[in-house]
Amino acid sequence: MNSPAPPADTTSTSDGSANTPRLRKELGFWSLTAIGFSGIMGSGWLFGAQYAAQAAGPASLLSWLVGGAAFTLIALVLIELGASRPVAGGIVRWPFLSNGPLTAGIVGWSVLLATSSATAAEASAITQYASHYLPWLYEDGALTAPGLVLSAGLLALVMLLNWFGVRLFARVNFVLTAIKFGVPVLTLAALLASGFSQGGDPVAAGGGFAPYGWTAALSAVATAGIIYTINGFAPTIDLAAEARDPRRDIPRAVLTAIGLAVLLYLGLQVAFLYAVPESALAGGWHGIDFSSPFGELALLLNLGWLAALLYADAVISPGGALLVGIAGNSRVTYAMARNGVLPKRVTEVHAGSGVPRAALLVNFTLALILLAPFDGWQDIIGVAGNLFLLNYSVAAVSAAAFRRARPDAVSGWVPGMRWITPLSFVVSAEIIYWSQWEKLSVVLPLAVLAVPLFALITKYRGVFFAQLRQSAWLVTYLVVLFAISALGGFGGTGLIPAGLDSALVAVVALLIYFWGARSGERHLANSAVDTDEQETTD
Repeated sequence: MNSPAPPADTTSTSDGSANTPRLRKELGFWSLTAIGFSGIMGSGWLFGAQYAAQAAGPASLLSWLVGGAAFTLIALVLIELGASRPVAGGIVRWPFLSNGPLTAGIVGWSVLLATSSATAAEASAITQYASHYLPWLYEDGALTAPGLVLSAGLLALVMLLNWFGVRLFARVNFVLTAIKFGVPVLTLAALLASGFSQGGDPVAAGGGFAPYGWTAALSAVATAGIIYTINGFAPTIDLAAEARDPRRDIPRAVLTAIGLAVLLYLGLQVAFLYAVPESALAGGWHGIDFSSPFGELALLLNLGWLAALLYADAVISPGGALLVGIAGNSRVTYAMARNGVLPKRVTEVHAGSGVPRAALLVNFTLALILLAPFDGWQDIIGVAGNLFLLNYSVAAVSAAAFRRARPDAVSGWVPGMRWITPLSFVVSAEIIYWSQWEKLSVVLPLAVLAVPLFALITKYRGVFFAQLRQSAWLVTYLVVLFAISALGGFGGTGLIPAGLDSALVAVVALLIYFWGARSGERHLANSAVDTDEQETTD
């Protein structure tokens, strides 16, 4: 068990005028690992295998491998940043320090949309599975009005669990994580045993290993929920300021969580492929459509006990991810307020609980708003996954700028960052591009919308055009990616043929990465902000 944290919850402000409540250092290695694993093993394990199979057939196994490798690369960048600069909501705080307020504003806006929609997705997943018993919650492929009300109530309940402190949150999450590991493992074993006993061949029955081509396996990384699912490790980074030893524990916790989860997801994908009866594949893998995939498969295979367990876990798994997500999201919103793009009141930390309650309320409200426009889980996660990747692209640029401008402040925990950061940026750009024009035609304009919003509501209005020049690399990245997607072979017009389009994305991404890193280096050289400030008291 983790040892008790120091009881102090206040420190002096920079001017020494008063004591201000601060976030508490309550989290050790096992708590951080449980947070990361719990975030990854949320609603994704209940739906991801079906949507990946729908998109790519048995080649969906490659989708999980590509997604796992990509996120390990991305995680290494975040680990380096989290270990060397363990700040609350680092994903929006690091860009502020490295590239200025507008870059952080674009990232912060994208993070707000991504995290709030992800929170809504977890609540909708619980409701969607509950419709097995209460069919009036989810009809015709969408949540009904009662379904929306139930989802809103679930959001309120989980917010209250976060309201009373990070220690209560960590203890509840630890118990939930143990359950969330056991049930998927049991499901995997039971479905594999039943599927193999049928003697079916999912490859032959469904039209081959890659029935929809290899590009479908790449698109599935973004469209089937794989990005959204593996991204669940992020709250571990967001809670870095509350880790007792972030330099030691965050790297180990993140890599352990990702490794265990990806292995489990691969097993679940194999189990799903073999458990689907051949009779259900008459229309190919595209024709598979279960509202509660593993639960309905268990019933088809006469595994009533497993079905009952799965429908119960459909509350626990997304509920655990919801608990973790709301905690991490509130720290990101808190960091945005510290950046000056949200009211200062959002930075207030409740003295008794050590929780940024105003930030918690902001995220709760946004999640409620984002429940309404979407039909259900898959509809939400396509938007959320791409927004997360946009933010991770900027994190790679921040890491490069810090390394160039302040090499003495780099933790050195991750070797080879000179090569990892550009590769991470390019991989993020490719996966975003592969997610298809239909998604990007919505996501990229949403991200660019942050620019006029920044001009209207930020305290930096007086230097807007200077900030626009500072962040021109990021705006250019969004616009060019939009144009290539519109003309390319992943749902666009096809004017840029498949293969050439992905190569073009890689070249453009690499050029913009170096532009952003150089811009950040100049900003750090000229900025009065001390990037080595002791922000661990966030």
